[in-house]
Amino acid sequence: MYSRFLRSVLFSPASVPQLTNSPTLIVMVGLPARGKTYISKKLSRYLNWIGVPTKVFNLGQYRREAVQSYKNFEFFRPDNEEVFFVESICDDPDIIAQNITEVKVSSPDYLNCDKDEAQADFLKRIECYKQTYVPLDDEKDRHLSYIKIFNVGSRYLVNRVQDHIQSRIVYYLMNIHVTPRSIFLSRHGESELNLLGRIGGDSGLSPRGHKYATALGGFIKGQHIKDLKVWTSHMKRTIQTAEHLGIPYEQWKALNEIDAGVCEELTYEDIQENHPEEFALRDQDKYRYRYPKGESYEDLVHRLEPVIMELERQENVLVVCHQAVMRCLLAYLLDKTADELPYLKCPLHTVLKLTPVAYGCRVEHICLNIEAVNTHRERPGNVDVTRNPEEALKTIPDHF
Repeated sequence: MYSRFLRSVLFSPASVPQLTNSPTLIVMVGLPARGKTYISKKLSRYLNWIGVPTKVFNLGQYRREAVQSYKNFEFFRPDNEEVFFVESICDDPDIIAQNITEVKVSSPDYLNCDKDEAQADFLKRIECYKQTYVPLDDEKDRHLSYIKIFNVGSRYLVNRVQDHIQSRIVYYLMNIHVTPRSIFLSRHGESELNLLGRIGGDSGLSPRGHKYATALGGFIKGQHIKDLKVWTSHMKRTIQTAEHLGIPYEQWKALNEIDAGVCEELTYEDIQENHPEEFALRDQDKYRYRYPKGESYEDLVHRLEPVIMELERQENVLVVCHQAVMRCLLAYLLDKTADELPYLKCPLHTVLKLTPVAYGCRVEHICLNIEAVNTHRERPGNVDVTRNPEEALKTIPDHF
């Protein structure tokens, strides 16, 4: 019998019957500076994005609340009976040193501390953990379900994966990496249907859209990005935008715009006039509402899951996509809720550069100064099916 200490715990209630019929507790195990918090936050973000409500419980936060102020490594001595210890698997000193430098010395424990002193103290803290830490044992723990990740993904050991959620967790964790890179997201250039305020369709670019595509090519060239991958949808407007880049691009059907079904190529005014109840129902729950003979944002998220997996595997990528698709990708990368997702602002003729950092993404908005119509509709105040047309159309963007 041996002790194992808890650092980060992810709790996923079984609110998605098609995935699991019982809660799953995911316990992170390992020494400090092994990436447990990083993995738990990424995994929580992914599970929430695919519709499995997940919450992270971090012992460090509970310890800070209980103790109030951190003094030094003495708190973590194994003979200190008031302390719990937690861990993960990495024996590469360069990776450990990088994690300590980038993340640990800037934690709340070292707010007013010299960086060198903080690093030295944290290394002593690790030694305290080592005296008590007991790793998962391949023989003694063979009855448990687990995945071991060695040195940030150089090797994996998977044991007794028993259900759908566990298999998805394993699949996700085997796709992520920590190589420095940037993800560029851009909508296609302004389209002919954008000018008319019509949703969906498969129209080509407007003259201003072609201008943006040329400007995007110049911007990307000026970034001097090594081994850049470019992805587009199968739709004309993204392909025409990518043609100006002078870089080979890959077409993904999964990146096609949300299917508006019977509302394809209609204006918001048309939808209100011909399908007023549908217009109101969508406003009531924009994430889950499915267009008749079309898709919902929830459907789109599931369609985009293979894209997310491949995005995690790649290094530098430019995704030329559509408004709804870009919202879904952004919601994943920025850990936005299902309620926030359909209202994320993704303007035309703007590049979003996302750089993964310790526990999230740094976002830069780069406007290429090519005029375009606004296609963003703010969340309406009145969503009742009995509202009058003026109320229903209050937040729609202007168009020709």
